[in-house]
Amino acid sequence: MNRRLLLAGAAAGIAAARTAPAQTAATPETQAPGFYRFKVGDFTVTTVHDGFVLRANPLEGLVTNAPAAEVQAVLEGAALPVRGLMNPYIVTFVETGRGLVAFDAGTGAGQMAPGTGLLPRNMAAAGLRPEDVTLVAISHFHGDHITGLTTRENQPFFPNAEVAVPAAEWAWWSDTANEARSPQFQRGNFANTARRFAPLRARMRIFEAEAEVAPGIRAIATPGHTPGHCAFHIASGREQFFVTADAAGRPELFLRQPGWHSVFDFGGAMAVESRRRLFGRIAAERARMAAYHFPFPGTGYILEETGGFRFVPADWSSVV
Repeated sequence: MNRRLLLAGAAAGIAAARTAPAQTAATPETQAPGFYRFKVGDFTVTTVHDGFVLRANPLEGLVTNAPAAEVQAVLEGAALPVRGLMNPYIVTFVETGRGLVAFDAGTGAGQMAPGTGLLPRNMAAAGLRPEDVTLVAISHFHGDHITGLTTRENQPFFPNAEVAVPAAEWAWWSDTANEARSPQFQRGNFANTARRFAPLRARMRIFEAEAEVAPGIRAIATPGHTPGHCAFHIASGREQFFVTADAAGRPELFLRQPGWHSVFDFGGAMAVESRRRLFGRIAAERARMAAYHFPFPGTGYILEETGGFRFVPADWSSVV
């Protein structure tokens, strides 16, 4: 082969290398860190994703007072699957200028179902340190809200935080005499309550319904999901904000049909009454809200419609 052919071959090789598709890195299997931040008056709110679980068949047992055909129609009308319905977990944090408040504590890393327990890593991505949390305001004692109070070794996850709990909630779940009067699948809450609060008793504070939990933060009694379930009202300047916790599950179901009873509700009729009252107030006041089980980032507004409500997600903004 002569020199001219060698040079031509080399040039062709270089050209081919330049035009060949670039080798791409493997597509990651997880999303970017799950947190979203916005302002309410002078307060800064951050919603942090703690993971999710899938309900294999939401047509069976999720709604206890409506036939499967009606549930299916509502799911399909909202473009939601009738198999593998996502149930997200979202913890809300509020920086008040006097401290950092967490509303509930999440599922705890490695302590509940696969796909949950993401709060520590997403807090870190958001620049929120457990040791900087000054108050954890608990809405109710279901495991997905209090298990994250302590680590797998049952050490406090928020080492410097006071823990404020609703009086009615504490009275029910701390008394094992109530176990026989609780739904079968919720009876494990008694042991979990005892375990999680054992190392926290010295820093625990019990608050009454409608009490001010911290400056600018007031509890709202919303019993039904559990005996002492509470939502929270936050006010800063002329702005207000609601943390609704589990007053409603997936909004496409339990806001669209607020009279439906969730299998997770301790008392269905009472939960419906609380749901209508709370979301009716939020809609009337045109206030922003955040919920624990709404699609992430779980914050937006409520509109009242014939027979129910509609959740309107807040616009996503690249600035706080």
